[in-house]
Amino acid sequence: MSDNMSRKLSLHREPYREFTIEALLVGALIGVIMTCAFVYIGLKLGFTMGGSTVAAILGFGLLRGVLKKGTIIENNINQTVASGVNTASAGIVFTLPALFLLSATDTSITVEPLPAILAAIGGSFLGVAVIIPLRKQMIEFERLKFPSGVAVGTLLKSPGAGIHQAKMLAIGVILATTIHILCNVKILPDEIDIGGPLGLPMSVPLIVYVSFASLGAGLLSGSGGLPFVFGGVLAWWLISPIAIGLGWVPSQAALPATDWVGHAAWSNQVLYGEMLRPLGIGVLIGGAFAGVVASFPALKSAIKSLSQAAKAGGQGGSEELSSRVLYAGMIGSVIILFFAAMTSSPDITVGQGIGIAFVGTIWLALAGLIVAQATGMTDISPLSGMSLIGVTLMFFMSGGNAVSAIILGVAVCVGIGQCADMMGDLKAGHLVGAQPRKQQLAQFAVGWLGVPVAVGVLFFLWNSVGFGSDINPELSAPQGDALAQVIKSLGEGAAPLDKYLGGAAIGLGLGLFPVPGLGVLIGLAMYLPFSITLTYGIGCLGSIYLSRRKGQEWIGSTLVPIAAGFIIGEAVTNLVAAMIMGLTAA
Repeated sequence: MSDNMSRKLSLHREPYREFTIEALLVGALIGVIMTCAFVYIGLKLGFTMGGSTVAAILGFGLLRGVLKKGTIIENNINQTVASGVNTASAGIVFTLPALFLLSATDTSITVEPLPAILAAIGGSFLGVAVIIPLRKQMIEFERLKFPSGVAVGTLLKSPGAGIHQAKMLAIGVILATTIHILCNVKILPDEIDIGGPLGLPMSVPLIVYVSFASLGAGLLSGSGGLPFVFGGVLAWWLISPIAIGLGWVPSQAALPATDWVGHAAWSNQVLYGEMLRPLGIGVLIGGAFAGVVASFPALKSAIKSLSQAAKAGGQGGSEELSSRVLYAGMIGSVIILFFAAMTSSPDITVGQGIGIAFVGTIWLALAGLIVAQATGMTDISPLSGMSLIGVTLMFFMSGGNAVSAIILGVAVCVGIGQCADMMGDLKAGHLVGAQPRKQQLAQFAVGWLGVPVAVGVLFFLWNSVGFGSDINPELSAPQGDALAQVIKSLGEGAAPLDKYLGGAAIGLGLGLFPVPGLGVLIGLAMYLPFSITLTYGIGCLGSIYLSRRKGQEWIGSTLVPIAAGFIIGEAVTNLVAAMIMGLTAA
């Protein structure tokens, strides 16, 4: 072939696809769907899952299977956008539900969407901006693990496996949707009571909840979810019988043995409401503080990384955005948080608004660095603990204004989540040869989209089916419920301090064990009905068994997408059902 012909062919060769309109649109679409699903799951289980793996699987199915165009690094842009959009679901579902729950008992509290959306968007932009100067230091110099990012990078390198996984995910969605519909029309039972036939009392439940979302979450977590299951066992099979035996809770002896409805109400109102829930809050608080203490080495390392990145100019030439983005992001965050503070309540003064904006920005940046470093080292994100502390700071900064404290807590939680998500996505991109600059631009351009979607889903669910343990036990909103109880206790000065302190001591003690987030997981488990926790535990044990029998390759190619389909299928089915109910009522 002549040199002249080679030059002509090179002129007509299309550039390798990476930052494309298709990748942005597909990523945004997948991100919106996952945000809707994971807001529901967060209200039900108290935690959410990362969306990068699901987005990469669906990206192969849509970009390559449907559009017949997708490349590996184009799908990387898709998963970056989708996970960035979905990250808002965790940040919002951990915090904003507390405001809805407080408004149910306090008519002076109103929930307005605009302040929450403004605050969360400010947090989203700052979270991405803060982490950009640290990419080269954390990923290329320190070579932090970021296990989830490595897993996504491995998946991206296997486009053939991606098509198979997309089919497995579709099977999971169809199966979960079918079973959930059969349960709703009462062809299948919602719960399977094993303890009743065995003669176990209601205070020691052995009930399996027929929920493919709970089962799928357990299958995805594997052995890592066992501490969560242990929290439920500790609460219902150990603390509960001891509390009853020692007479720490009002007796149910006056109820006839055949009155199962009365015993169930007693168990929910007395045993759960007066004993396990406040104790769980204490364990959650203690576990959060233990997580912060455990994060001190990560904080030291993150500050060192930031310093070294600044000395090196904070940029890698044209391969990524300039470190000036950090300063622009911080200035923009201060402005947005100021407006969010001022619109959150008419009682906030200009001075308080300025103080809240500056302190909120500094804490968001600091906590974001800690979470990114901790995620890089262990893949465990102390998100809820950092957010709890951030809300407490905002509560005192706002003079005890619950609305402003929670609204600013939304910004902190969303921003922290974006820090960890962005760095994990950059790790995956580094493994497949993507350009960091394009990933960063993609997340800046579309990452904020999940904020109005997540807020909108919360308002929709609150107005259609409600959430909170006292309103809709199926959507108990454990993170938001715990935060609401803490804020209410701080405001009233009347809290079950003995249970809070006892639980906090347990949570701090659990921090001594070499299991990241153990106290937070156990505290959350005390918040959930044990039927959900037990179903989740079955999923964990099933994952462990299948991993030993089939191997990790089969787990990644088959079990992970099927389990993700279980979660998405049940969540989307419930959201559609709620929409139909709302339209029918209207």
